[in-house]
Amino acid sequence: MLFILGMAVFAISLPPATWDPDASEFIFIIGGLAVWRYSWGLLNLIRYLIYRHIVFPRWRRKATLMGADAMPSHLFLLVTSFRIGAETTRRVYDSVFREAKNYGYPVTIVVSIVERADEAFIKQIFTLADMPEDIRLVIVRIEGTGKRDALACGFRAIAKQHPDSEAVAAVIDGDSMLTPGLLQQCAPMFKVLPKIGALTTDELCEVDGKWIFREWYNLRFAQRHIFMSSVSLSKRVLTLTGRMSMFRAQILTRPDFIRQVELDWIDHWRLGRFKFLTGDDKSSWFYLLKEGWPMIYVPDSTVITIETPPDNSFLKSSVALMRRWFGNMLRTNGRAIALGPKRMGWFPWISIIDQRISMWTSLTGLAAALLATIAITPIAILYYLLWIMFTRYVLTLSLLTARPRVSAFYPFLLYYNQIVGSLIKTVVLFRLDKQKWTRQNTVLSSGRTRWAERLAGMSSSYMHVFAFGIFLTLLATVTGIINLPEPGFWI
Repeated sequence: MLFILGMAVFAISLPPATWDPDASEFIFIIGGLAVWRYSWGLLNLIRYLIYRHIVFPRWRRKATLMGADAMPSHLFLLVTSFRIGAETTRRVYDSVFREAKNYGYPVTIVVSIVERADEAFIKQIFTLADMPEDIRLVIVRIEGTGKRDALACGFRAIAKQHPDSEAVAAVIDGDSMLTPGLLQQCAPMFKVLPKIGALTTDELCEVDGKWIFREWYNLRFAQRHIFMSSVSLSKRVLTLTGRMSMFRAQILTRPDFIRQVELDWIDHWRLGRFKFLTGDDKSSWFYLLKEGWPMIYVPDSTVITIETPPDNSFLKSSVALMRRWFGNMLRTNGRAIALGPKRMGWFPWISIIDQRISMWTSLTGLAAALLATIAITPIAILYYLLWIMFTRYVLTLSLLTARPRVSAFYPFLLYYNQIVGSLIKTVVLFRLDKQKWTRQNTVLSSGRTRWAERLAGMSSSYMHVFAFGIFLTLLATVTGIINLPEPGFWI
């Protein structure tokens, strides 16, 4: 109510010239540029509602009717842990062992860790859980060479168990807790939909830090819930999150799948070949995508992630996290786009293209308002601010379709994500070789000489500035701030 009141007061306080019919044409220019963005969001919202309330409930009813026949022959749970606090480790493994115990069918739990202290601690938790005999614990210890190596060793440990064609394996992060009933809800989907290769679930979070972090994460997960459900209507997803995803064991144990996750890279025309440090979940997702395996999102199953921001400053933490997330996305979606719509379907393909172009379209409103404020009229920015207040409020209300509550801070955080997130995407787009883990503070070495590294950095900066120059020039031309020369000018 305070937000609505503030928006009304702001509108009433605008100078009379703001409502002049001639001056108000600017709002239609900005609105026209944004129409397709809001149309795209509305389309995703409609697809989400169809999937959540019509399509997926049909699959859930079928799984219920199949009962025990829908369960896989064996379930493997692979959990990776590295430099995670003792209390978080205890809670995570308590949830994993509890769910394995309540699952009611044979389970093999594979734990891929680095430190001997973690091994002893996890074995103690397993012993105290009083597990039945059909649940086995397998410990895999590796050198601290990264999550990709930990996953690859865990995959090979599962392969040594010789799982049959009906076995299923879940990959769980060391800071993600399984909610009650998750395994019983997810495992049957591979029998209900016998062609799918993997699935992933909804996420909620517990945040260690300031309240603003909690609101920010909750907003991101609410948006994720809608877009993942929308794409899943086409039996594809935008990522197989490393927090918790399930795979057919026959895929997860393939040597080429393991190699893709363990050692992934791209050849860039300017930056050369570089390996992926982060983004193992994007590597597994791309493998299934190129092999033509359908994937789905399970919206009624939830993993609770324990989030620890890398810094007490919201700005520093959000920027660091978005650089990692968007870097993983941009390093992979270029080759995903190259697969074409026939391989993945038109809507998922267009969704991946949208990830590339939205970084620019999301900046058009602000850039056009600033250009018009400088070149045309100072009230242009007032139109834009009123437009942002109204549209972000409507977008916040739309999130009530995905979550039981929204926050009055969501409109501000939505706009923060839009502008800061888009700027970070443009930075990352021209510096795809720059990678860093936030928790381990690990940086990937490029292997170039100092001069080659400096040259690559200079070329990245040049391309970034050049692209922004083209963007602003085109925007100024479209909005009429810059007039093209008459045809006779060139003669």
